[in-house]
Amino acid sequence: MAPSPDDPDLILPPVFSFVVMDGPGSAFDEALDAAASGDATGRLVWRRSAEVLDFAVILEPDEPLATARRAFFAGMVALAEAIGAHGPPEIPVTFDWPDTLRFDGARLGGGRLGWPPTCGEGEVPDWLVFSATIIASKAQAGDPGLTPDSTSLENEGFAVEDGNGAIVESFARHLMKTFAVWDEDGFEAVERRYLRRLADGGPSARIERIDANGEVLADGGRRHPLVAVLTGVAWRNPLTGEPLL
Repeated sequence: MAPSPDDPDLILPPVFSFVVMDGPGSAFDEALDAAASGDATGRLVWRRSAEVLDFAVILEPDEPLATARRAFFAGMVALAEAIGAHGPPEIPVTFDWPDTLRFDGARLGGGRLGWPPTCGEGEVPDWLVFSATIIASKAQAGDPGLTPDSTSLENEGFAVEDGNGAIVESFARHLMKTFAVWDEDGFEAVERRYLRRLADGGPSARIERIDANGEVLADGGRRHPLVAVLTGVAWRNPLTGEPLL
């Protein structure tokens, strides 16, 4: 591993190139633009912000889009493990199906997946983009009693003074490990790690498994295309583009 040229204190595995962005826009959109321009595989985009921890990574799949979308679950597992590694010990990090991340039961943010809009389900996409946006601080949200369903890294005792770069670094390492598990033990190993973090109750309780063909099995065996459950982005405020408070 070597220090990133954009941030010498951030050490990433050598397969990643690193871009730090400031100002408006999201890491997700920045990564989508870079991916569409070509030759950006492995790029990790980090948007510096006091309010959110926002980053995205460009992936190079090697299977058809219908099944390659399962990379979303690898990204969510890596995200949860990175958050758990840097937070107070013994605090549960869980998912609401399919894309919301919770810390000790409170909504912290979530993940999303992008892919080439013209790619057919049976074609291997040139790229995928996994992105995560986490609430870093709720200082601008006013009285915490007004937003009781969410929390922030700052409120939970994470080291926000460094911009949470350590979480970005940890995510990159956990993502590589998760894909290595997938290669060695099959997607089922990733599936198990994702499903065991699903919160009890609600829609999460009805998910039985994620099939090899990219379909979700729920409600006693009913099948749902994976794309249908990835397009809602349940944790995101559609007006601001940021996590719901």
